[in-house]
Amino acid sequence: MNLIADVRRTLPRAAWWTACLCVSVVTLYPLYTMLSQSLKTPAEATENPPTLYPHGLSVENYAALGNTGQVGVWQHVGNSLAVAAGATLLTVVLATLAGYGFAKLRFRGSGVLFFVILATFMIPFQAIITPLFSILHGMGLSNTLLGLTLVYTTFQLPFGIFLMRNSFAALPPSIEEAALTDGCGLVGAMARVLLPVAIPGVISTALFTFFASWNEFFAALILVTDEAKFTLPVTLTVLASNQLGTLNWGLTQAGVAVTAVPCIVLYLLLQRYYVTGLVAGAVK
Repeated sequence: MNLIADVRRTLPRAAWWTACLCVSVVTLYPLYTMLSQSLKTPAEATENPPTLYPHGLSVENYAALGNTGQVGVWQHVGNSLAVAAGATLLTVVLATLAGYGFAKLRFRGSGVLFFVILATFMIPFQAIITPLFSILHGMGLSNTLLGLTLVYTTFQLPFGIFLMRNSFAALPPSIEEAALTDGCGLVGAMARVLLPVAIPGVISTALFTFFASWNEFFAALILVTDEAKFTLPVTLTVLASNQLGTLNWGLTQAGVAVTAVPCIVLYLLLQRYYVTGLVAGAVK
């Protein structure tokens, strides 16, 4: 009987670990392929069939990234970083203020306005790219990184407001009341008392906005035409096209690694706050 009981306890655990192992392999194998391909020599990277692992480690592909086209890829990395960081900063500030207002400062029509903001999720970005191009041209911001930053902020703001509104709504009203009683104003109570407690929502908003802006391709392709201002995803597409239809797999995978590694590192460092912020307000 004890043996049967042990088997019954062990099988679910074994099934769980087997499922986790399968998911891990499916998730990690593409990352391994990307890194191994980028660390091969240019000659080995073009072999057919491809080798499973680098027979000789080489960083030639990463060194070659700085010598592609008229502008090195590393400048495009800077463009992506500037746009993603700017959109993240603007989104976090605006979403925090709006989220606090919707959660704690109820006013007539606030529910309808919040619903309208959430309804913008249903608008396909591709459907309004032409009006956006016309608006940026009228503002003198066409073909600029600032204009692209404002576009990214506009489209990431609704979800940021949703996250921050839920984060503030999940906090007990007594915290804000105590701060107001001690002499803090509304802005002071939000910044000094509520915001430190709602930091998981802030980090979730920042990470989600940064990831989306860092990897966005369509708007950057349409709204920016100057090669010197290309973001990294657009540049990788140019590298993938290459000349005469050929494709340098090692160089392309090195560029993909440069794109993926910062996102992976940021997520691993802040995943605890990211998950907490996403579920904030889900159960109250």
